[in-house]
Amino acid sequence: MSSPEILPFADTAELVGAVAQNWLAAIRGDVARDGAHRVALPGGRVAGRFMGAAAVSAAEAGFSWDPVEFYWGDERCVPPDHADSNYRLAAEALLNPAGIPAPKRHRLRGELPPEEAARLASKELRETLPSSPDGIPMLDLVFLGMGEDGHVASLFPCATEEVLRSREPVLEVIGPKPPPQRLTLGFPVLAAARQVWVLASGVGKEDALRRSLGPGLQTPLARLLSLRPQTRIFTDIVI
Repeated sequence: MSSPEILPFADTAELVGAVAQNWLAAIRGDVARDGAHRVALPGGRVAGRFMGAAAVSAAEAGFSWDPVEFYWGDERCVPPDHADSNYRLAAEALLNPAGIPAPKRHRLRGELPPEEAARLASKELRETLPSSPDGIPMLDLVFLGMGEDGHVASLFPCATEEVLRSREPVLEVIGPKPPPQRLTLGFPVLAAARQVWVLASGVGKEDALRRSLGPGLQTPLARLLSLRPQTRIFTDIVI
């Protein structure tokens, strides 16, 4: 397993502020290098807070979001205005306040039949992202949360061999928590991303983080870490 970069913080407020500032700096770097920044956003409580912090910081600094293309790491199979929608979370926290136009919002279409939604999303990633040498769509940055069981995106410990081995960019999966039908980026896309930043925050996740950093593929996060040369983990968990 590669050694991830652990960035510790005293509390969630400090963590989300640092993630927001680091993200804006990463966008500037990518834009200076090749004129664009392609990011996959996460869901969850901490995600909403850091996206909101980024929106405020960007507005105060006169920061332009024009070169940024927005994707999602996973989505529940619900309409985009549903309370469980990761798209809705991002829209309310960042995209709407920042005035991000619809063509830059490459959302996962949770309102469609899952098989169709996964197929359309995979096609869009292949058509709009650069590819790795082995043909995998490459994002500049993927944000991931971490669940109490060590899951990332909607890649759970109960994932089937078909999911683990699939090279499709976006997969339809069944999760252990409602709503069970999900869409998720697969391991190859997560492994191919230029950067992956994991936001490990919250009560009850200490064991999952320790097992993810230990020997063996004990969690989905551990599996991902084993596939990448470097991953950053922002955490307020004491390990």
